[in-house]
Amino acid sequence: MAFFGRDFFVHAYMQLKHGRANMDTLVAVSTGVAFLFSLFNTIWPEYWTSRGLEAHVYYEAAAVIIALILLGRLLEAKAKFSTSTAIKKLMGLQPKTVTKILADGSEEEVPIREVAVGDVLVVKPGEKIPVDGEVTEGASFVDESMITGESIPVEKVKGQPVYAGTINEKGSFRFRADKVGGETVLANIIRMVQEAQGSKAPVQKLVDRIAGIFVPVVMGIAVITFIVWMLIGGDLAFTHALLTSITVLVIACPCALGLATPTAIMVGIGKGAEHNILIKDAESLELMYRVNAIVLDKTGTITTGEPRVTDILPAEGYTKRDLMQLAADLESSSEHPLAKAVMEHAKATGISQTAVHDFQALPGNGLSAVRGEDLLLGGSVSYMKENVTVDSTLLDQAQKLAEEGKTPLLFAKNHTCAGLIAVADTLKEDSPQAVAELRDMGIRVIMLTGDNERTAKAIGAQAGVDEVIAGVLPEGKEAEIRKLKEQGKVAMVGDGINDAPVLSRADIGIAMGSMGSDAAIEAADIVLMDDDTTKIAKVVTIARKTLVIVRQNIVFALAVKAFILILGAFGLANMWEAVFADVGVSVIAILNAMRMLRVK
Repeated sequence: MAFFGRDFFVHAYMQLKHGRANMDTLVAVSTGVAFLFSLFNTIWPEYWTSRGLEAHVYYEAAAVIIALILLGRLLEAKAKFSTSTAIKKLMGLQPKTVTKILADGSEEEVPIREVAVGDVLVVKPGEKIPVDGEVTEGASFVDESMITGESIPVEKVKGQPVYAGTINEKGSFRFRADKVGGETVLANIIRMVQEAQGSKAPVQKLVDRIAGIFVPVVMGIAVITFIVWMLIGGDLAFTHALLTSITVLVIACPCALGLATPTAIMVGIGKGAEHNILIKDAESLELMYRVNAIVLDKTGTITTGEPRVTDILPAEGYTKRDLMQLAADLESSSEHPLAKAVMEHAKATGISQTAVHDFQALPGNGLSAVRGEDLLLGGSVSYMKENVTVDSTLLDQAQKLAEEGKTPLLFAKNHTCAGLIAVADTLKEDSPQAVAELRDMGIRVIMLTGDNERTAKAIGAQAGVDEVIAGVLPEGKEAEIRKLKEQGKVAMVGDGINDAPVLSRADIGIAMGSMGSDAAIEAADIVLMDDDTTKIAKVVTIARKTLVIVRQNIVFALAVKAFILILGAFGLANMWEAVFADVGVSVIAILNAMRMLRVK
């Protein structure tokens, strides 16, 4: 009572000061009454013996009550994990020092805090861009997936914007700092995560809500019981009134209620772990049960996150192997991200490159090189139309592929078109099944992406989602989540750093684990450790079954308590019988929770 049970009494007193009651009030009342009654019987046993009754003590009952409640809280505490390091992960994206161009043209490494608007900075291959700005000299490809979610690096030339935290993949370039410190896009993402995490109020536990009603009701019944027995008890009126009213108060002991929720939650979380699903706390399961809309990020969630060759359409006179050989030879010297997809496909099909010379990357997304005596050309449809005669059938096919969200590349030899190769971030094999399972559960499925609308709608149609929201940057994504939350409970599924704010802002954030960024995983409430999108439906199943069991346990515990309470009020049950009944209900609650182990 003095050590392990101290917090119950402190918290009950704090609740009482505000005119409220919760689980701690129940524990404090039941154990306090049992202890004081036992203490009275120890000091003045003759009060009872002189009336022909035994002076029973219930010290052990108070100890059992406290032990059982603390066991329930221990189970609940073990189910929780910290998400406090999400902000640190985001802050780690910004480099500590930068290379600054001085007035005399020389370079100097300075701390990032010394960078001012208007300074010209240098970024070398592999370095992180320190602040937002505009390219003034040079060209490169920049991985902006943490900002836009798009997996394909973006080409940067003079006049184009660059953002803090993004990664320079190839060449070196100079840029003018336009936004520094707290004004950068990265700083805004960090700020949004902080605000979203701070605004997410903890879900009030169902048992506490019940306790808020149950405690005053039990106390009222105890008072009524005392009064009734005083009126009808005869010679031993006070004795019967005291015993029955104390028994009623001890029945208020919430052992079964205290175990009903954490045991079911613990088993549910364990069941999730069996399926490589990390559920961070009980609150996440309760909210997941009530979700009616799930928002899916495109890149890395619905799609693989890596560009791949999807279509090979040779022109007349060429085979698929001829076309791939030509493309591989030409792309072997290119640094463009799409070239990597072509090279990987060529390698997978056993095609080895032939040496080329006089390679050039031409304005307008074009390439040229010489292989032996042949001039090889390749590039975007617009570039090739200006330099090579392209058959109208191929142009129609290129248009169709573009409408499907793919990037068509044309190739030619000696100004004769050899064919078309399409590259795209492809749909995961399990994405359509995952979407279908969620829709069968009555959940609305929405795809939210920073990618262009045409590509997004093509991917959304293949996946079978209900709605596509495209062309949205991090600030806009959070606004979209806010709108959806006005219509009900929303879960967000994502994997990129850019998804961290919306994962925190949504009612439930679900991160794709093995490919997901550390920031996304830390900001999320649930993590799918193996990137199987069908596990999203599994989370919903586990949440729904767990909450059903929690409610069954609570209803059963309350029903038994009500029955024993009536017996106690009529003098047909004593305190030990009340405690025994409560322990029995606790065991049944645990066994009921174990049924979750049968969930496939």
